[in-house]
Amino acid sequence: MIDAIKHFFTEKTPSDPKDQINTDRRVAIAVCALLLEMAHADDQFNKEEEENILSILKQKHHLSDKDAHKLLELAELEREESLDLWQFTNLINQNYSKFEKRGVIETLWQVIYADGKADTHEEYLMHKLIYLLNIPHEEMIAAKLQARERGDRHVSDDNP
Repeated sequence: MIDAIKHFFTEKTPSDPKDQINTDRRVAIAVCALLLEMAHADDQFNKEEEENILSILKQKHHLSDKDAHKLLELAELEREESLDLWQFTNLINQNYSKFEKRGVIETLWQVIYADGKADTHEEYLMHKLIYLLNIPHEEMIAAKLQARERGDRHVSDDNP
């Protein structure tokens, strides 16, 4: 399985018409790996966090349940095998616009606030990721406030 993932990340034929699809898949795995890394940052990864990430993947990438689970599985294997986060952020930097990278940051905040709070490990990791993704601190704060507000709305929607 690990060899299949390595092949997936290294396969690239310039004349291949499926090249953009392969790149999109690799970037989706990279983004998912960052989401998983954030969910694991507080050492309390649970089923609710997994379901939250699956929901995000289905919404952001328009995936079926089966495809979202497969993406999560591939990203988890890649995350476990990686030595650092640079390989993921570099792929995102090469393929995403500033606007798209801001969306990644917003999604990461959604993962953080899924349990209603941000702990110091999650905050530290977020600062590391905005540096690696070349996102200004002000944009990180704006994304944080937006995610926290969205989380507050969902909490108040659940409690009449």
